[in-house]
Amino acid sequence: MGQALSRAVAVGQGVYYVVTGVWPLIHMGSFQRVTGPKVDGWLVQTAGVLITAIGATLLRGAQRGAAWPELRLLGVGSAAGLAGIDIVHVARRRIAPIYLLDALAEAVIIAAWAVAAPGSSRAAEA
Repeated sequence: MGQALSRAVAVGQGVYYVVTGVWPLIHMGSFQRVTGPKVDGWLVQTAGVLITAIGATLLRGAQRGAAWPELRLLGVGSAAGLAGIDIVHVARRRIAPIYLLDALAEAVIIAAWAVAAPGSSRAAEA
């Protein structure tokens, strides 16, 4: 049953990443209205492509149900990295405080992976 919980976490994170990664690729104007103006649009699009690729990988892995340690590492590592970037750069006033909502979402994702991890009491119950 722990795999079912891991699959749900991977799907949730994958959908979140695909949606947020594709957004600046499809409509940079609305993305900037929410997140603030950007100096380098190409850099935002590069991050969007990479976030989308991570999301697609999580979705495909969840569909196949294989390599949970690797999917967990990808999920937690990317969420921790993105949260760290959000927090540091909001603190430095380089990006808008709205990014703290993303940092919160990333923290929730990390917590969900922890709950789904083998040996956690919640994963054993699922």
